[in-house]
Amino acid sequence: MTELTHLDETGAARMVDVGGKAITAREAVATGRITMSAEAATAIAQGLVKKGDVLAVARIAGIMAAKKTSDLIPLCHPLPLTKVLIDLAPDATGVTATATAATDGKTGVEMEALTAVSTALLTIYDMAKAIDKGMTIGEIRLISKTGGKSGDWKA
Repeated sequence: MTELTHLDETGAARMVDVGGKAITAREAVATGRITMSAEAATAIAQGLVKKGDVLAVARIAGIMAAKKTSDLIPLCHPLPLTKVLIDLAPDATGVTATATAATDGKTGVEMEALTAVSTALLTIYDMAKAIDKGMTIGEIRLISKTGGKSGDWKA
């Protein structure tokens, strides 16, 4: 079993010391989906939601969330992000969000990509809930990461 790096020898939570790690280019991609009624999906795709451009606001929310990940996830390191991209693909039953986060640093950006996707999807829910309160957010997962000591990984 892999050692739990966020626990010290007594079991207390700790932030991992990355001081001795090399700076490398790192990138992570995460995805997730919100499913909804055809009415809500059509309104989002056609820009007819009364609160405004759902996809534009969700994209900005995802970028902002990636930048604030260390404020939201207690043991995450603050990272100087070099890139955050949010792709939102609407279809007849919902929206699939994909976030790409990158940095040149000593620790990975998986949490930033996952936080970006989660926040983008929550923003879509918030903006379209007047049309469909039964929307479902799910399938949030990491699909790839590159760089760092553990190397590349792909789902």
